[in-house]
Amino acid sequence: MRTRRRSTLDTPAARPDADGASLGWPVALPPVVPPEALPPQPDLPRIKVLHVITRFWAGAGGNTLLSALGAAPDRYDVWVAGADGGPLWERAERAGLRTVKLRRFREVLSPFDDLSVLWQLVRLLRRERFTVVHTHSAKGGFLGRLAAWLTRVPLVVHTYHGFSYHDYMPAWRRRLYLTLERLVRRFTHAFLAVSPRVASEAVAMRLAPPGSVTVVPSAVELDQLPDRPDPRLRKELGLPAGTRLVGTVGRLDFQKAPLDFVRMAARVAAARPAVRFVMVGDGPMADEVRAEAERLGVEVALVGFRADAPVLATAFDVFVISSLYEGLGRALTEALGSGRPVVATAVNGVPDLVVPGSTGLLAPPGDPGALAESVTWLLDHPEEGRRMGGQGRVLVRTLFDPALMCELIDRTYRHLLGLPDPGGQEIELTDRPQARPVAAAATADARAGLVAEKRGA
Repeated sequence: MRTRRRSTLDTPAARPDADGASLGWPVALPPVVPPEALPPQPDLPRIKVLHVITRFWAGAGGNTLLSALGAAPDRYDVWVAGADGGPLWERAERAGLRTVKLRRFREVLSPFDDLSVLWQLVRLLRRERFTVVHTHSAKGGFLGRLAAWLTRVPLVVHTYHGFSYHDYMPAWRRRLYLTLERLVRRFTHAFLAVSPRVASEAVAMRLAPPGSVTVVPSAVELDQLPDRPDPRLRKELGLPAGTRLVGTVGRLDFQKAPLDFVRMAARVAAARPAVRFVMVGDGPMADEVRAEAERLGVEVALVGFRADAPVLATAFDVFVISSLYEGLGRALTEALGSGRPVVATAVNGVPDLVVPGSTGLLAPPGDPGALAESVTWLLDHPEEGRRMGGQGRVLVRTLFDPALMCELIDRTYRHLLGLPDPGGQEIELTDRPQARPVAAAATADARAGLVAEKRGA
């Protein structure tokens, strides 16, 4: 038997392990007879995987859904558990995924509710005997990993989509969240992160050991990203032809800093009166946004939540992200994937995607003036903005393919479970005489030397 290597993505999960049981095992052999010509064969057991997430919606929820849908159905039996609410549950159930909606699951600390959720998870894990528990988000990650440890689940994986602890919360709460996160670090066999900077932050905050985090880009559904601008939003807003439009997509809450978008808009409007502004999304700060726009005398159209937001965003001449913290940002990824010129705040994993002068422009968080300066520059340099958006489109459509994300997750599971890795080492089977392995040859030579020594003696 001889071996040959083929190049793979250089991730810890992709690299063959000298101690792994799968290193020298062929992934598959070609069938001699087609399956339909055989007598009935037994179904082999599948690996049971439970994804635990706090909120099954928005960026992390969409990522989790694509991870579950993309798992090989002949190899994995995939379940999803999380808080009730959001549009993804129905889609998951239509696709045949097993779903568990956990009662009393809250995003914020709530000791009695959290104990109830933990007990529900422990009962589920004991009853179904999962091989893999894969957790997402802060609360889902803590409770899911704690329940997995209590029930001795063989493999526990956690994905960092971003961080819910940040410098804008009270110091005591941040310390508490970090302490809880570090507590369950020891219960985790592998860590994934949606971008290199998110991975680096997880290590720097001592949430994951050095060398333990694999970067797995958070996929988007590329076939749903438009190839050209959609005119519907401009028609809805009654904009004359040629009107420049600056917009954003996102929930109107503290994290997304929607008031900074409004303040940016007021500065840009003062310098470029013909520019119009729009916000796609809804949330608890909607009334504050309207009040701030009225106070500053700038017209900002709020169109509310729209399921077709990625398509509407193709109407923007400049797409803006004003977030104070953001793992990577699904809306940002979708905007770049459709070729939009982008201005974003330089937070968490965003600079991994928005490279100044290459795929967009950056501004410090909490600085509407800097946002306005970068937006104005792109409005004044449309050709450069178009080229940046084009490069962003190529980057997203290459790196954020769901098939790639699912392959890397599958590779992580396989590596840790000792299963053959289709992307690692490829084995060729042959009936030709085999060359002696190096170690065997060395052993034989050493023995020959000992025999010669004895004879000489």
